[in-house]
Amino acid sequence: MTGSSLPDIHGFCPERFARVRDAFAANFTDAPEGLNEVGARFSVCIAGEPVIDLWAGHADTGRTRPFAADTLVPVFSTGKAIMALLMAAAVERGKLAYEERVADLWPAFGQAGKDRVTVGQMMSHQAGLPGFAEAVPPELWFDPPAVLERLAAQAPMWEPGTASGYHPITIGYLAGELFRLVEGRSMGQALRQDFALTHDLDLWIGLPEAEHHRVAQMRKPSAAPDLGVIDDVKRAAFLDRGSSPGGRGSVEWRTMEIPSANLHGTALGLARLMSVMSMGGVLDGRTVLSPSVLHQATRERIHGQDRVVPFVMSWAAGFMRNKGRGIFGPNPETVGHAGWGGSCAFADPARGVSAAYVMNRQSPHLMGDPRSLRLIEALYAAL
Repeated sequence: MTGSSLPDIHGFCPERFARVRDAFAANFTDAPEGLNEVGARFSVCIAGEPVIDLWAGHADTGRTRPFAADTLVPVFSTGKAIMALLMAAAVERGKLAYEERVADLWPAFGQAGKDRVTVGQMMSHQAGLPGFAEAVPPELWFDPPAVLERLAAQAPMWEPGTASGYHPITIGYLAGELFRLVEGRSMGQALRQDFALTHDLDLWIGLPEAEHHRVAQMRKPSAAPDLGVIDDVKRAAFLDRGSSPGGRGSVEWRTMEIPSANLHGTALGLARLMSVMSMGGVLDGRTVLSPSVLHQATRERIHGQDRVVPFVMSWAAGFMRNKGRGIFGPNPETVGHAGWGGSCAFADPARGVSAAYVMNRQSPHLMGDPRSLRLIEALYAAL
């Protein structure tokens, strides 16, 4: 569908980035694949400072509520980039190490042949636990101790360390539990205490009910994502009944802390926090990660055909690496993450650029949504 009227565009965009504003506007009227936006926001930081922040459209599918500067968007797996950053910050504080075995910190995890899995392998989707070996009721996810008990006891679906297989939901429970054990607090608490409150970032893992009125209503995609040839591993990760949380309603879902799947936030908050990864570990003049930990967090840990998503992937310790994919601009060393339906956040250390795209009309693309690709291409053409 083309020919929709252009909504009022809010925010700021210097003239040198006029083509970014044009691309943002075009996504509302003539988006690729007919994916015209309902509401969206695109934010860019250079050298840690916001230089572009554009938003427009509506926060609800009925188009009665404007998409505003304080509209929160559920970004699903894009939140994994923030999860990876929080884990890196724990490494920086000496709470754990990437080469440490998970079972040394969490003994129950070492069952059924997982005793040698390292933190770095787990974070790079090599542990063989992309879902449950046996289908579970979707309500189970709302009982984290039960989820963790099952995952700890479960045998890996392939030999850990030999291949990656994207863990859509489970990685948030695994990483979240490891973080809790070594930090004595949850990832949601750490995000608020260490970053959101101190740097004025509108980001939440576990959203208090008092903030739910700000959340954008999502328009789900019209088709399922293409997973390639389906096997038991992909079924467990994406397709089995109970492969994702359900059955409890949006209030309980938003309030839960699932670092892999239910971060709510703004594009500006994501872009600013991701500048830690594009600016040598520094945020607003404060050193968050040393060069050593930054390298450990972002270096390639495995490269090859993923067992779950139908792509050759380069995984760092929780971050997607841009190598071979080209979904976050031209630099193969750029890191970030994409989320279900189209959102993404990334950091390019070569150009000192961090950016995020959020929207409430979802597409079936697992990564590389054509609307975000259009915006990112326009951004780099203007740099």
